[in-house]
Formats: sequence, structure tokens, C-alpha cells
Amino acid sequence: RKYKMASHIVGYPRMGPKRELKFALESFWDGKSTADDLKKVSADLRSDIWKQMSAAGIKYIPSNTFAYYDQVLDTTAMLGAVPPRYGWNSGEIGFDVYFSMARGNASVPAMEMTKWFDTNYHYIVPELGPEVKFSYASHKAVNEYKEAKALGAETVPVLVGPVSYLLLSKLAKGVDKEVIEELKGAGATWIQFDEPLFVMDLEGHKLQAFSGAYAELESTLSGLNVLVETYFADVPAEAYKTLTSLKGVTAFGFDLIRGTKTIDLIKSSFPEGKYLFAGVVDGRNIWANDLAASLITLQSLEGVVGKDKLVVSTSCSLLHTAVDLVNETKLDAEIKSWLAFAAQKVVEVDALAKALAGQTNQSFFSANAEALSSRRSSPRVTNQSVQKAAADLKGSDHRRATEVTARLDAQQKKLNLPILPTTTIGSFPQTVELRRVRREYKAKKLVISEEDYVKAIKEEIKKVVDIQEELDIDVLVHGEPERNDMVEYFGEQLSGFAFTANGWVQSYGSRCVKPPIIYGDVSRPKPMTVFWSSTAQSMTKRPMKGMLTGPVTILNWSFVRNDQPRHETCYQIALAIKDEVEDLEKGGIGVIQIDEAALREGLPLRKAEHSFYLDWAIHTHMCYSHFNDIIHSIIDMDADVITIENSRSDEKLLSVFREGVKYGAGIGPGVYDIHSPRIPSTDEIADRVNKMLAVLEQNILWVNPDCGLKTRKYTEVKPALKNMVDAAKLIRSQLSTAK
Repeated sequence: RKYKMASHIVGYPRMGPKRELKFALESFWDGKSTADDLKKVSADLRSDIWKQMSAAGIKYIPSNTFAYYDQVLDTTAMLGAVPPRYGWNSGEIGFDVYFSMARGNASVPAMEMTKWFDTNYHYIVPELGPEVKFSYASHKAVNEYKEAKALGAETVPVLVGPVSYLLLSKLAKGVDKEVIEELKGAGATWIQFDEPLFVMDLEGHKLQAFSGAYAELESTLSGLNVLVETYFADVPAEAYKTLTSLKGVTAFGFDLIRGTKTIDLIKSSFPEGKYLFAGVVDGRNIWANDLAASLITLQSLEGVVGKDKLVVSTSCSLLHTAVDLVNETKLDAEIKSWLAFAAQKVVEVDALAKALAGQTNQSFFSANAEALSSRRSSPRVTNQSVQKAAADLKGSDHRRATEVTARLDAQQKKLNLPILPTTTIGSFPQTVELRRVRREYKAKKLVISEEDYVKAIKEEIKKVVDIQEELDIDVLVHGEPERNDMVEYFGEQLSGFAFTANGWVQSYGSRCVKPPIIYGDVSRPKPMTVFWSSTAQSMTKRPMKGMLTGPVTILNWSFVRNDQPRHETCYQIALAIKDEVEDLEKGGIGVIQIDEAALREGLPLRKAEHSFYLDWAIHTHMCYSHFNDIIHSIIDMDADVITIENSRSDEKLLSVFREGVKYGAGIGPGVYDIHSPRIPSTDEIADRVNKMLAVLEQNILWVNPDCGLKTRKYTEVKPALKNMVDAAKLIRSQLSTAK
């Protein structure tokens, strides 16, 4: 076997280059294929990945980073930490119990899902009540290690670290030991524990939990090389001390892309004789690595830790980036030369490891330098007028010149709305027929002419307007039938954006997203939504809302350029959206909604950095956001009305206002949950509105669902909206008789 340089990959995407796992899962869930079919597709994907890394020369290849749904759920299964409602008692956990925990089943709901640190990936949250009895119930980690070994690949089994998994619960020491013993027995020489919690603000007792857990495992780990891997930010100084003095640990992995400050800690003290796994290749973006710069960083670290103790690695698992550039048909050659997806990053890691050992692949390095210099000097990247407009922004440009009370008075004179005005959040159900029309028009296969397309969309808008008038909703929307995706729709009309054909990234389970790539200065060549919004306004006498996706959401749901600070790119997008707002206003649109569904997603992991982010981020409609974290910044944003998705956490939200936060502008907390097919009754909605009126002034409260209705059916939407309008009318009449 040829000698491999010291190279390592933290983890790898599992969906497959063409989303093979997604289609296999959905076919299995729909009962169209068997468990064996699903296992076969999965085994082929794993084997391809191991072979690919082996062929690229990677020395430390990960196993057990594959998952049928989520790696944290895999850990829950391994520990037998199954909540009692799933009716599992003992034995190896199979697909039935595993997918019931992930997705729920006919009789019980799924476990909760939430975002993995500050990524757009979601994991299944463990429920560790006193009734959960731990037992070793899934042998997946060992089975995958053996499977790779049978294919000739010696791998490093990866486990979610015991403390990151169980920090707020009792430690399942027994089970971890059984797994480790079995891995040793199967011949494993290395094991990787992912402990990303080390990058968070941790109090002393939590750091002690880490020390305690690894001390407890020390004897079991003896004879193994143990890597503790951290990622997504730098490790705070106090945590770094705890981490580097953990018992029984041989190696430490750091994200040196988002954690550049960690480099100073390493240079000032690194434990003698331990390995440093240096994450210099970005696992969270799609840009080609600056190989020459990475090599300089690596050489300076080599001086600190010693030649044979430095391993070249990725900053985090490659799960958070696209899979393989080879499958890209839409991108032009120039932009393609600037990029590296997961498969290309594996090759970069190997090239850096070889160069570090004095075996530089000159042609690879010079092609890389050439691509970087073309990106720096490309006229497609820099637009002087956009740079100037962003640079000219003054402090006063970020504030509104008028008081909110004066604005609300003027708006009321113009719009003449009742108290508790009703509206919806924007999208209406998208039928199979509508999706087909859009797809055929987009494919430009001349299946459908522009004229026929516009006619079909106009008919759809008319239908949506008529439904709302019939329901007697106060402020209407056009239903967004022309939009495929709230970010892509705008990105396709802005300069500086590129779109991939297969740049899919897993969001949760089988659901993938395809983020646009922001490669250059952003501007808006021509109006994007004015035609459709003014067409819709011409169909009704009621106010029609203009619907825009906000700059922070466009930023947070894209792969963002890494050659200028994120907030500068965000200001450029904001200026483009501002042009659109002005054109909507000229086009006769009196109400404009800006959606910031992903405001919180960009919130830095550490509290010290929150205020800078929130200062440049703005807000209007927030999905699944933890509102309480950012309420003060929201008030500072000075919107006229904000709507919030809160139907699953009413009490939490209202407590913010009960605790005396004064809010004088309009607010529309969601009055029913659109994520469920359930139709709430008029009384139930009225009850929620009354709860809100207990803490909010009646003249500022709006009544609306908590999110867009795109994913629902009309048979659910119509009765639910009817009940919502009836509830508002019921309370209006109660309020007027009470006067």
C-alpha cells in the first residue's frame, strides 16, 4: 500500500452526487421500494466515498459520518435513548423505530428538530428524561468500520462526542465504553469524537463535564489514538486549556477558517507529543482554497507542533458544502475554475499534505494560483458603482427620518383599515398544474410561450385575489405563483449571482437545498416584482402587498463570496432591494413586506459578536427564529409592522412583551400554525388573539397565519383563513360593544 501523507477529512456529504440517497429514502418511505433497496443504494454511496478518498491519497478516512437521517439521531439510536412513546424496548434499532423518531408515524409525533450550530443543517434533538434507560442498541459505527475494512480502507470511526451529545443530561458512560471496546476489537487504531460545543461560551461546570467524561473513558481508550474535533468557530482560551489537557486524547482538530484566533493559542502553547489536525480547507463554502496561503499557515504550525505531528484537514465536515463540481453543467468555465466542492476539497487536502512533505504538485499549485488571480481581477466580480454606493452609506442612511407614530397615522389615513386587520404572509398553495407551467416555461423548451405563461400566472393571481376578497381579508397578497423559491427568484434577477445544477446540500432528512453562489458585486439591472404586484393591485380596490425577500435572508441562504466581509455583501443586496421598494411605491403599491425568514441563522455562535451582526441585520417576517434573543434589535429596526412565526411558542413570545418591553409599532404574531394540516376553529384563534390583546395594544395588533401557505392544500387553507377572519370580526364586535 503506497505511503499516505498526513491528511484527514472530518466528514463527507451523504446524499450522493445526484441526491441518490434522497430518492432512495423517499421511495422507501412511500412504500415503493424495500429496506434492502435502501441499504444497497447506501452501501454503494459509502463504498464510492471511501474509494474516492483512498484514491486521492487521504490517510485518515472517516467512517460512520454517513447517516440515513442525521448523525445525532444515529447517536440516540446507538445509546438506546429512545423516548418511551415509540414503543421500543430492546434489540437492535431498525428502520421502523429510527424513522419514527425522525418523522413521526400515524400515532406519535416526531422528535424535535433544530439547527446544528449556525449552519443550515438540522439535527434531531435527543429527549433525555429520567425514564430513558441507556443500552447499546445500534451497532452502526462498528458495522461501517468493518464494511470499509472489507473494501480495503482503514478508517477512523467518527462519533458525536459524549459531552456535546449529553452535556445537559446524565452521561451514558457504559454504552460509550461498549462501543469503543468493540471498535478496538474490530481493529480500529484511531477514533474521532466530534465536540463542536468547545467553540461556544461555556461556563466552568460545563468545561468540567468535558474533563470528567474523558477521564472516565481514559482506561477504555488506552491503546487507541483519540482525536477530539472542534469546528465552526475559534475555541475560547479557557476552553482551549481544558481541551488540550483532556485525559486519553492524542490529537486535537481545529477549524482554522472560522477560527483564525485559535492559531495564536496553538502558537503560544500546544501539548508536547500530541497531533494537531489543522482545518485549513473550508468545509462550509464552495471556493477553491488559496493553496499557497494555506501552505504558509501549515509551515508555521509545523514549527510549533513538529513535522510528524501535523495533519492537514478540513475545517469541519464537508456535509455543509456541495458534493462534486464534475456534475455542474450550468456554470461557465471561468466561475467553475474558482470553485471546489467536497470531492475537489479532498484533492486539495491531499495536495497540501504532499506539499508539506516536500512533494509539491507544481502544476496543481500553479493552476490554483492562476484561478485565484483570475477571480481577483475579473470584471464580473467588481462593479465600481456598487462599491461606491455601499461605501457612501452614512449612519443616517440606516435610520428612518420619521417617528413610527407619525407614519402609522399617515398610513391609516391612506389605507383606512379596521382594528385587528387581517392579512396572510405571502404565498398561496401551489398546485401540480401551476408547478408544471412554471417548469415548462423555465426549461425554455418552447412548450409554452411567454404570452401563455403570463396569461396562466395572471389567472392564478386573479383566483387568489378573488378567494381573499370572498373571505373578506383586509390586506391582500398576489400569492407568488411566479416564484419557485424565495431566494432563487431574486438571485436570478440580480447581478453577481450564479446558480448550480447539482450544488445540493442536505438541510434535514431527505430535504436538500441548492444555495445560489454570490461571486461578485450585487446590483439590480431592472425591476423584479413590480409587473406582478401592480397587475395584482389592478384587480382589487383593497391594498395589495408587495412581497420581497430581505437582504439578510438572501445572504444567509447563499454561498457567500469570501473576499470581502459578509456585511458589505449584505449592504449591496440591501441597496438592490431598496431600488425595488422605490419602484413598487411608484407602481402604486402602498404596503410592502420584506421577508427575513433567516435573520437568526447568521447570528454568531458567541454572544460577544451578536451586537455587531444585529446592527447590520434588519427584520420583518421571521420563520422559526428565537425572537427573544433579538427583540431589542428588532425594536431598533424601526419597521412599521413586524409579523412573527410563533404559533408553536405563543407563551414564550408574549412573555417578552409582558416583561415590559415597550413596542409601539404594528405587530402580527402568527395566530395559527401552517406547518400542520390541522384546521383551527374560530374560537381557538379568537382565544389566541385575546391572549395577545392582554399584553399588546389593540391598535397595533395584526391577525395573520404564521408563515406562507405554499406547501398546504386549498382544502385546508380556505376553512382556516375563514375561521381566522371570523375570529377577528368576533373580537372587533366585542371590543366595540365594550366601549
